[in-house]
Amino acid sequence: MSTSCDVTSALIDLALREDVGENLQTGDVTSVYFVPQDSISSAYIYAKQDGVLAGMEVAAEVFHRVNPELKVVQLKKDGDPLSQGERVLEVSGHARSILTAERTALNFLQRLSGVATQTRAYVAKVETTNAKVLDTRKTTPGWRALEKMAVVAGGGKNHRMGLYDRAMVKDNHLVAENQLDALQNAIDRLHAERAGVEVELEADTLEQVQGFLSLRGVDYILLDNMNNEMIRKAVAMRDAVAMRDDSGSAVALEASGGINLDTIADVAATGVDFISVGALTHSAVALDLSLEFE
Repeated sequence: MSTSCDVTSALIDLALREDVGENLQTGDVTSVYFVPQDSISSAYIYAKQDGVLAGMEVAAEVFHRVNPELKVVQLKKDGDPLSQGERVLEVSGHARSILTAERTALNFLQRLSGVATQTRAYVAKVETTNAKVLDTRKTTPGWRALEKMAVVAGGGKNHRMGLYDRAMVKDNHLVAENQLDALQNAIDRLHAERAGVEVELEADTLEQVQGFLSLRGVDYILLDNMNNEMIRKAVAMRDAVAMRDDSGSAVALEASGGINLDTIADVAATGVDFISVGALTHSAVALDLSLEFE
């Protein structure tokens, strides 16, 4: 099992424990005392508003974790658009088990569908351009793999998963006097010792962009809080310099900093390759979903 799967499994266990305590069978006191033990029922989860679905496998796993005998039918898949009133999942079996799992399953589904819905709104704003919308590491602790999965369901792309899979050099890292020489030495050493790790350099000025374009082994330049005119100039500089790695592909340019739904279309029109948006995860509003019994 991958690390992300291990984390998700542990997260499901933690979410259930905080809801029902240590005993899944007796912790839900309302169901234990007010629902007959042998009661068999069917229920469904449906959308109470339009949106984009994400988190179906996690929600289904919650029901099965509570009671492996529950029958769960996924009527929709991650990435599907939802209209108000549409059913997304049906579950049948012991009523107590359905009720015990209900809130935890909905919490995962609503949160992740909110991220997917938010992402789809941003992606729609740039669909006439070549720009791709990226997430960031501004995720809920423990939820990163799930929230990044939801971003993909919404049509976005994943930035680095953590500090380990891409070197992202910001101004706080640039302390050497001979900055470009020091950067080149560090990039060369990284590639020699950590094959496959990408390199991204953060630029605050066009002078920095020009300098970074002279370096070998740079995969991305992040244009931090630049206005659209500066971004256009950076794109022109990149295209003119044609700074290449061995494969002949261009250094990718990423715009970042305070970008929202009102501004992203104009940023995309500059010709930048990627636009990173922290709001995809840190400001997403849960999608309204509910469970009803037949």
